[in-house]
Amino acid sequence: MRKHSIYRIIMLFLGLALVVSCSQKKSNEGGDQATKEAPVAKDDILTGEMSVIVDEAIYPIMLEQVEVFKDSYVNAKVNLIPLPEREAINALLKGDASLAVLARQLTKEEGAGFDQRSIKPRIYPVFYDGVVFVNNIAEADTSMDIKTLSSLLTGELKSKTLVFDNVNSSTLRRVKELTNIDKVSGVSVKGLKNTEEVFEYLLTNSNAIGAMSYGQYLDYRRKFGEENKIRILSLQNDEKRGVGGYFKPSQTTFATDEYPLKSEFYVLNYQPNLGLGIGFSAFLTGDRGQRIVLKSGLLPATMPGREIIIRDNIN
Repeated sequence: MRKHSIYRIIMLFLGLALVVSCSQKKSNEGGDQATKEAPVAKDDILTGEMSVIVDEAIYPIMLEQVEVFKDSYVNAKVNLIPLPEREAINALLKGDASLAVLARQLTKEEGAGFDQRSIKPRIYPVFYDGVVFVNNIAEADTSMDIKTLSSLLTGELKSKTLVFDNVNSSTLRRVKELTNIDKVSGVSVKGLKNTEEVFEYLLTNSNAIGAMSYGQYLDYRRKFGEENKIRILSLQNDEKRGVGGYFKPSQTTFATDEYPLKSEFYVLNYQPNLGLGIGFSAFLTGDRGQRIVLKSGLLPATMPGREIIIRDNIN
């Protein structure tokens, strides 16, 4: 109960700080660049500089979150470190940053070092993304079943290639969890360096299937003109998971759990003090951060409210 009260106070403080920040920004208009840039303070929830490790699968939406946050709080600077999941966790454990946004929480063994230093994490869900499968429209296949996916991972199906952006990614981990396959064969599975390489590979290899996050696919559609040559495959959700049939990723199928490869992302704050990590975490999970998620096409952890004005008379 006390935890929620503190969190509400932080959110109120964020709102008040935004008003002050906007006032400062307005008063600086017309001055030179040196006047506009305020000195960066430290050890404050809305001022200072901080690095944040993020799963590279969600880099596009996190980049947008940071841009809005920096525009709102001009004395805060957030530097994103996009990494594949396994490398991101290693970087967090090494202390490259004390805040991360990842698709899973640390295990007990991974968090042992923080426990020894009496650092208790502040962990909050931020949004839901999902792993999607895409192919070249020259291929006849428009869906993916679990049996075919398993055969690709084990190397039994050699006529197609399943391409990932990185073998250390959360994308591959989630696919392995879905199929209950621990060891992946290199016969039908190929790991590249990034999502751009996956799209390039698909455009020149019609028998390939790409695996990536839904957010990365949406970002690709917004940026490049080749989106009409790449399509999302419907993915089988068997009756063992409660809903049978084939489904495409969307905010709706994430909310109803119909899409079987939905991923929940968390903000993991391991800062030992009440620093900028508190303010940025509150922004991500607050109304403005959740609206950014909603607008992006992903599913917010908390649906932002809508204000409806009802009038008796229309002028």
